[in-house]
Amino acid sequence: MISWHQYLLGILLVLAGMNHFRKPTLYERVIPPRFPAASTLILITGIVEMILGFMLLNVGTQQYAAWGIIFLLISYFIIHVYVLMNRKTFPKLPKWTLFLSMPIHLFLIIWVVNYL
Repeated sequence: MISWHQYLLGILLVLAGMNHFRKPTLYERVIPPRFPAASTLILITGIVEMILGFMLLNVGTQQYAAWGIIFLLISYFIIHVYVLMNRKTFPKLPKWTLFLSMPIHLFLIIWVVNYL
């Protein structure tokens, strides 16, 4: 049986993935320049987030989804380090909010471990 917090996380992932299509320029700013085809990468990660969100809502695929989400969240740490080192990506945001994103992702990883 799927718990309410698993539904919540699955829906949040689907919505986050959809946001990659709604506001791709927001995500383009945080992709390091050494990554090729940033706009394509953003669309692919949006699709992956939506697929993993839907997979998390299915008991038969939730463990695969959990591993995929953990891998995805760990890979996003590269983005967080890039944003912290390059203040021009979000010049108006206070630096403490940028530091806060890392513990939030760590919390999300711990949350997802419950579904393994």
